[in-house]
Amino acid sequence: MAQHQSSKKRIRQDAKKRIDNRYYKKTTRTAIKKLREMSEAGEAKTFLPKVVSMIDRLAKRGSWHDNKAGNLKGKLTRFVNGL
Repeated sequence: MAQHQSSKKRIRQDAKKRIDNRYYKKTTRTAIKKLREMSEAGEAKTFLPKVVSMIDRLAKRGSWHDNKAGNLKGKLTRFVNGL
């Protein structure tokens, strides 16, 4: 168990960050799934920038690797353009 005040604080901070990261990741995954289920091109084109923004935010925070974010954005853009 942590003895120092700073390590106790770090444990508290990490727990809060873990909850926040789980929320942002899950929300983004749900949005990606929702976008892939769309069949109307117009609706998908308006929703795509929101999803790309969420993906970029996760990559900027370091929750997702930059390459993973780039691959996802490319695949989703190709999907929307193909509709």
